[in-house]
Amino acid sequence: MAESKNNIITHGLSGKVGNMLVFSQRNGKTIVSQKPTKKTITSEKVKEQIAKFQQATIYAKTALKNPEVKEQYQSVADKKQGVTAYNVAVADMLQAPKIEQIDLSGYTGQIGDTIKVRAYDDFKVASVTVHIYNSDGSLVEEGNAVDNGLDWVYTATQTNADLSGDKIVVRATDLPANTTESVKNI
Repeated sequence: MAESKNNIITHGLSGKVGNMLVFSQRNGKTIVSQKPTKKTITSEKVKEQIAKFQQATIYAKTALKNPEVKEQYQSVADKKQGVTAYNVAVADMLQAPKIEQIDLSGYTGQIGDTIKVRAYDDFKVASVTVHIYNSDGSLVEEGNAVDNGLDWVYTATQTNADLSGDKIVVRATDLPANTTESVKNI
C-alpha cells in the first residue's frame, strides 16, 4: 500500500485500474494498493464474524438516523485520525460491556443497603440491572442500578433475612443492547 502525494493525475482518484491497482481515499489522502485476491470463506468462525459485522453496519446506519445517538457517537469520533461516528457505532455494536467488579460489602439484606457494580464499555454502558435470588432460586428483588460516575449503585428495596446461598445476578447493557451477565454468590 502506498500513498500518492502531490500527483495531479491520481489526486482524488478511486477505483480499480486495470487488473492490478486499486486507488482509494482515506482521510483525504489517495492510497494506491495492489488488487486484493479473493479468498474463499471456509471457516464457520469467519462466517460468524462476517455476520456480526453485517449486523454492526446495519445497527450503525440505523443508529445514526437518530440525531441524539448520532451526536453521542460524533462526540468521541476523531476526524483527524479518520474515525467517524459511523466507525464508533460499528465498534460499539461489536463490543459488549464488561463487568469488572461486584461489591457486596454494603449489602446485609436490609432495605437501603447498596450493591456497587463496576461496569465499562468501549463507548457507554446504558444500564445495569441487579437481580437478587434466594438459595432456592426464588427472586427476592430486582431493579436498575444508578450510575454515580465510576460505579453503578443498586439500593435494596426488600428485606432479605437469610443471605446464605443467595446469588446476585448483574446485567450490563450498552447502547446497541449488547448484554453481559455476571453472577456472584453470597
